[in-house]
Amino acid sequence: MFSFLIKKRFKKMLIIKLIDYYIYPVKNQIKKIALLTSGGDAPGMNASIRSVVRACVFHNIVPVGVYKGYDGLIKGRFEEMNARSVKGIINKGGTILKTARSEKFKLKTGRDEAYNSIKKNNIDGLIVIGGDGTFTGGLIFSEENNFPVIGIPATIDNDIFGTSHTIGFDSATNTVMNAIDKIRDTASSHNRLFFVEVMGRDAGHIALNTGVAGGAEEILIPEENLGLDRLIQSLKRSEKTGKSSSIVVVAEGDKTGENVFHLKEYVEKHLSDYDARVAVLGHMQRGGTPTCFDRVLASRLGVSAVESMISKKDGNMVGLQNNKVVLTPLKKAVKGVTKINKELLKVSDIMSI
Repeated sequence: MFSFLIKKRFKKMLIIKLIDYYIYPVKNQIKKIALLTSGGDAPGMNASIRSVVRACVFHNIVPVGVYKGYDGLIKGRFEEMNARSVKGIINKGGTILKTARSEKFKLKTGRDEAYNSIKKNNIDGLIVIGGDGTFTGGLIFSEENNFPVIGIPATIDNDIFGTSHTIGFDSATNTVMNAIDKIRDTASSHNRLFFVEVMGRDAGHIALNTGVAGGAEEILIPEENLGLDRLIQSLKRSEKTGKSSSIVVVAEGDKTGENVFHLKEYVEKHLSDYDARVAVLGHMQRGGTPTCFDRVLASRLGVSAVESMISKKDGNMVGLQNNKVVLTPLKKAVKGVTKINKELLKVSDIMSI
């Protein structure tokens, strides 16, 4: 029995080596891959770090963690990692590699310093984990230095072209939904109207999804300026049908009013029967334990990023479409515009009667 297990294990190792040899023939050209997280943190970033590191180790590549994003790239804040470096982090929010915005990296002189740091440490490729700003920096750096870069989309806003889901979006929407459920308890107890502001400066994906899931009477997003008159009419209709409390979910980038507090004042001025309150959820949406979906997504994209780098498919972002991992050129990912789900808008209108 023991002899059989040894033979079975040896056969499995042989198959893996053959796959490496025939499918990844350029593997030996990639000795070290650096990875960094940049921009706003998102639940699941640690899971993606873990996936990249362990995929590198699996393929006999040295993973190098870069601390504090592009600023760390400039300053050479590198640390070689191994499979044990990322133990116990798949369930943690935030990013163990930290994140920071770098004004210096926006300058050619700063990017030159970053490139010198990379060459000094014999790094052959760079995987960047973040959103639009992260990819923009990675794309410019890649084009200027003819250096392999691959992007992994991680942002709670879900506003990256080329993927149906970004890492962190599912976790953030679940956090918001739970908060709305709790706010509704208070709203119904006091017969109050609550304006709940969620993140989404340029995109309303969080607001739209959580508004539908949380049973909101109205959802205000940047993509659809519904106007103050419609909001008033909607609240009047709700009141006439017997609703004693209401929830309005507002994306921070919505243009219906000057801001969420202006909306509150406007409603109180025109609907004196309403006792309105504002709840700004803020950065709590970024933190917390990533959901199962985000952990699986991060694991899939991390492996794909490493194997795409090995196969010389750099210059792309790994993403998810129709539940399949696909590649989108970084240039398209940066310049493309995500579209709001019109079906959800229709569902929201029907559900709010």
